[in-house]
Amino acid sequence: MNYQKLDAALATALSDIQNSEESSLGVFIHTEPILNSAATAVLESLGVSGITSGKDIFTATLSPNAISQLSEQSWVKYLKRSQQLGLVNRKISIGKLGV
Repeated sequence: MNYQKLDAALATALSDIQNSEESSLGVFIHTEPILNSAATAVLESLGVSGITSGKDIFTATLSPNAISQLSEQSWVKYLKRSQQLGLVNRKISIGKLGV
C-alpha cells in the first residue's frame, strides 16, 4: 500500500476495517487525465463505472484490498475518502428573516 497517495481520513478508515475483502469505503479516485486500456480495465474490474476519455476523477465503493491495489498504480495520483454529509438539524424562524 502506498500511503503517500491516501488522504488522512482514508488511511484512518482503513485501519478500522476488519474485513479487507468487503467493499465498504467510498472513495474518490484521482488519476492521470488520459488513461490507457490497461488502466481502464483495472478500474472496470474493481467496479468503477463512468469511465470516459478525459475524465480524471472517479467515485467508487471499494475494499481495503482494492484501495491498496489502486494506490500502487503509477497512473493513480491520489485516493480520497468520500464521506456522507449529514443535514444540519436547525429550525429557521420566519420572523428573523426580515421579510
